Amino acid sequence: MSHNDSYIRRMILQFIVLLIFGVMACRVGYIQLFDNQYKSLAARNVLRYEVQYAPRGEVVDRNGEFLVQSMECYDLMVVHRDIGKQGFDTMRLCNIVGISKERLMRALRDARTAPRKAWLVTNYIPKDVKLRFEECNFPGFYTVFRTARQYPRKIGGNLLGYVGEVNADIIKRNPEYKSGDYIGMSGVEAAYEKELRGKDGVKILERDTHGAIKGSYMDGAFDSLPVPGKRLMCTIDAKLQAFAEELMKDKVGAVVAIEPKTGEILVMASSPTYDPDEMVGRERGNNYMKMLGNKRQPLFNRAVKSKYPPGSTFKLVQGLIGLQEGVLTPDKAYPCHGGYHVGRISQKCHAHYSPLDLRNAVGHSCNAYFCYVFRDIIDNRKYKNVKEGLDVWSDYVRSFGYGRKLDSDFLGEGPGTVPTSELYNKRYRGSWNSLTVLSLSIGQGELGCTPMQMANLACIVANRGYYYIPHIVKAIEGRDSIDQKFYEKHYTKVDPKHFEPIAEGMWRGVNIPGGGTSNRAFLAGYDVCGKTGTAQNPHGRDHSTFLSFAPKDDPKIAISVYVENGGFGATIALPIASLIEEMYLTDTITRPQLVDQVKNMKIYYPHYDRK
Repeated sequence: MSHNDSYIRRMILQFIVLLIFGVMACRVGYIQLFDNQYKSLAARNVLRYEVQYAPRGEVVDRNGEFLVQSMECYDLMVVHRDIGKQGFDTMRLCNIVGISKERLMRALRDARTAPRKAWLVTNYIPKDVKLRFEECNFPGFYTVFRTARQYPRKIGGNLLGYVGEVNADIIKRNPEYKSGDYIGMSGVEAAYEKELRGKDGVKILERDTHGAIKGSYMDGAFDSLPVPGKRLMCTIDAKLQAFAEELMKDKVGAVVAIEPKTGEILVMASSPTYDPDEMVGRERGNNYMKMLGNKRQPLFNRAVKSKYPPGSTFKLVQGLIGLQEGVLTPDKAYPCHGGYHVGRISQKCHAHYSPLDLRNAVGHSCNAYFCYVFRDIIDNRKYKNVKEGLDVWSDYVRSFGYGRKLDSDFLGEGPGTVPTSELYNKRYRGSWNSLTVLSLSIGQGELGCTPMQMANLACIVANRGYYYIPHIVKAIEGRDSIDQKFYEKHYTKVDPKHFEPIAEGMWRGVNIPGGGTSNRAFLAGYDVCGKTGTAQNPHGRDHSTFLSFAPKDDPKIAISVYVENGGFGATIALPIASLIEEMYLTDTITRPQLVDQVKNMKIYYPHYDRK
């Protein structure tokens, strides 16, 4: 081997050795300066991080009365490595905190898979139990303060909603949450989760060489306090809400009442409902499954999700479109001889005098009158055919908030349905006319709407042509105002001048003896305006509905009541609405016998109750 070859070999070996040392030096430097992995692992050996859960924001009604409060409770946690070899009295722990031995063993098995991590054993531990637990000094176990919801009024289950622990799917969609966090699952709790949630803090504790807790790390210099969630002021009137739920007990349907001048929802009662306290605590899961199995669906908010035929309440919209289209005047009269009859097509009507003009047709809820009006609208010669006429009619209807979401602050709002020519072209292969869809004239057929949309119609007539988007929150702590969209007027495609005869017809139906179907809604001195509705139902007795506002010229409340299988509009929906209006306008009830009559009315629901 030559001298040069030997020299080259030595140089290569030196380079390799230097390279190895260089890589090692760089790695050590990276770990020390940039990589926190080992630092974190070391810190985990001597530090324990305890989450300080933020109290959720409370909810009050429009008068400051509490609807949702936070109560003190605790989670029981365990760190398996801290239990030690000496063990503990398992049955004593179970008896103190009120859990089964099986649940405790299951938690310990889970904790063993990650012995340095804190695992949840059980939750909803009240303060007195927590104090007894701490007296026993169980090694490896500790409690974490948090709050749970409580409901002083026991009302508004579907309205307020509930909270639940996040799962893997929720965390995937919302990475800012972690296991053990709670989130609003429905109602106001879900719609205003961001405001109600708050921000969690952290408390860092230091261990000694034996793993025992010495105290706060660096005297709490790196601890952070939780930031409570914002308080919400709801638009709901708690007293009125409770009264509405009382009147709707054992019935299926919904009540929605709105302040027309603001769009603030005063009542949103879906029936059947549930005690919101049932969705708090360790029995929450069992209660949830029971309600899920209830055929009457107490967890389903009918006020914003149900798609009901509006029935005769829709005649108000029909009349307004006719006036705007110029096919109708307030004084135009049509005959009614027991209904509307053309060939084999017939829409029956109840007995009343004939002929009627628009105001009296509204008051008496004449089917024949609005059949004439509807056909005049969609058969109008200014449109090339009935299909174009129906689509124009559909556009008018949607401007009243039907067939689309109103964009309220309530999650899960349903749009309802407003048919167009496309639907009927598919169904009848293009061969149809105004008689084919005549049921639309009286709010039947393919029309579907939510009780909130119907209450919004009452607001539109009360305001003579416009509405504010219905909303459930009036104010948020720390903010000057709510979303600006709730302060904007939304006008229909009907000129405001056309609303007066419709309002007059609703007033006559209530206030003139024998002047219409709504006389039972009369309140002396309050100029109540109302419109009954009886919606056909394929599952038994017809649905009862009623919409109203009062007073006529200075409206303070607009309301819609819908009672499934309730019969005529004046039978049950009207008295419920009238009693709620009286309570709101006068703060008293002068017709206790009517309250008893409503409460004692038994309705059979074959669709829900048949075994």
